[in-house]
Amino acid sequence: MKNIRRINAVTRALALGALLTSTFCAIAADGTPVQGGTLIYLEQQAHTNLYPPAGGFYPNGGILNQITDKLTYQNPKTLEVEPWIAQSWSFNADKTEYTFKLRPGVTFSDGTPLDANAVAKNFDTYGLGNKEHHLPVSEVINNYDHSEVVDPLTVKFYFKKSSPGFLQGTATIGSGLVSLSTLARNFDALGDATHIIGSGPFVVSKETLGREVDLTARKDYNWGPKNLKQQGRANLDGIKVIVTGEDSVRIGALLAGQADFIRQVQAYDEKQAKDQNFPIYAAPTKGVNDSISFRPDNALVSDLKVRQALLHATNSKQVVDTLFSPNYPQATSVIAKTAAGYVDLSNKLTYDPTLSKKLLDEAGWKPGPNGIRQKDGKTLSLTIYESLPQPQNKEVLQLVSQQWSQVGAKLNILAGDAGSRVADNLDPQKTPANVVEVGRADPDVIKSSFYPTNRDALLQKGGLSSKVKSFRDDKLNDLLTAISAEVDPKKRLALTGDVQNYLLDQAYVIPIFEEPQVFAGAPYFKGVSFEAVGRPSFYGAWLEKH
Repeated sequence: MKNIRRINAVTRALALGALLTSTFCAIAADGTPVQGGTLIYLEQQAHTNLYPPAGGFYPNGGILNQITDKLTYQNPKTLEVEPWIAQSWSFNADKTEYTFKLRPGVTFSDGTPLDANAVAKNFDTYGLGNKEHHLPVSEVINNYDHSEVVDPLTVKFYFKKSSPGFLQGTATIGSGLVSLSTLARNFDALGDATHIIGSGPFVVSKETLGREVDLTARKDYNWGPKNLKQQGRANLDGIKVIVTGEDSVRIGALLAGQADFIRQVQAYDEKQAKDQNFPIYAAPTKGVNDSISFRPDNALVSDLKVRQALLHATNSKQVVDTLFSPNYPQATSVIAKTAAGYVDLSNKLTYDPTLSKKLLDEAGWKPGPNGIRQKDGKTLSLTIYESLPQPQNKEVLQLVSQQWSQVGAKLNILAGDAGSRVADNLDPQKTPANVVEVGRADPDVIKSSFYPTNRDALLQKGGLSSKVKSFRDDKLNDLLTAISAEVDPKKRLALTGDVQNYLLDQAYVIPIFEEPQVFAGAPYFKGVSFEAVGRPSFYGAWLEKH
């Protein structure tokens, strides 16, 4: 009954949305952009927190990308960094000092100026965190020291050591600029979308927590990225972001004309959308591939041979061929082919169950009476939580579990919405394996995923978890730190290759597929674009007459 009531509530909301999209200020029949209309956008999950450094979670970033601007804009095609709020910039030879000249006349939606003082406060917060307000450090900023307001439109940043990824970091979702009043709030308060005051083309006008966020176009907006065709205010009057968890309801609403755009189109729904001329948008995320990572602090996976055995017991081609479309390429390294510094390491990711059995035999794990291997009274049984943001993750893990069972290992899959998930995922004894994926179009993405004080995918001592007893890999950490500090672009890419090789040589991670963000839109919805790692921008989008 609960599900029926929830679906009915969503259907009523969508019916309201269909009514709203029929109202236009102007209509152009020749395909040129027009102003007017409210976009109905169906999101798979509710946002969690809109503190910009938390924008890596796609439901968060999907809202932040409409209501905040960045210092710079990363061209999604060329990956070049271009002007936005910063008109120009310079840096010293070792990239420990960056100076930005800002556009005049930019304001936040509360009327306060987006000037050098505001930019300095934003990056002091993102680079250093704020303990009083529980605001964490951004994963896209490394080695930050302090800011200096040179004049009202000039700000300078200083770093403790070279920070070559900082310029690109100013273009990411985690560096969205917010007002001083927003930064004065506690982290938990920033789960309320109405508390986020940005300078972007839309503002939050209303929120029903966990269900809907309404955005309204800012009429005086006039400072979009310099090189975009779209200038001035947004074409749309507004956007309704409606949380619609059921895949079938999202795609059904789109095809029925009750919604205009949806996120997280499952691969099995792509064909019916295409058959009805509803375009599919598969935006690559250009970062760490959808993978399973191990926590070597757990004795079950502390032995390299066991990790290698499970890597070679994983048939990623079967996963991709069974569950996905061509929009989900099979992984051939830790990071995607489109990622900076990618190296083809498919020769290290071979599916070889015979080798897996041999490695497990050598490691002392012998087949038990039920087919699951045993050693010293323990069973080779690993636990992992389903990751709800990843496409068909439950089905992916179930297929991997079947593959591992062929060599005598068991994978227990727990529900992604379990109340104990957050705590258990910080305890390597309870969760020796975890699902990882990070999008960012810069070599620092690999550090973001695996460094102890960033996402800490391997759970190292001194990282995010107090439950880790001894595991730490300083060789890996030194390589990751070197990526974040290497000024020479060629050397930096070479270090990124070294890290990919090392992670697979240690079998710390099993890459499965390159994850896109897959959207579908109505045929009459035009002009949507995507930033460098797949979040939608509705600034230049419009609705044709229909």
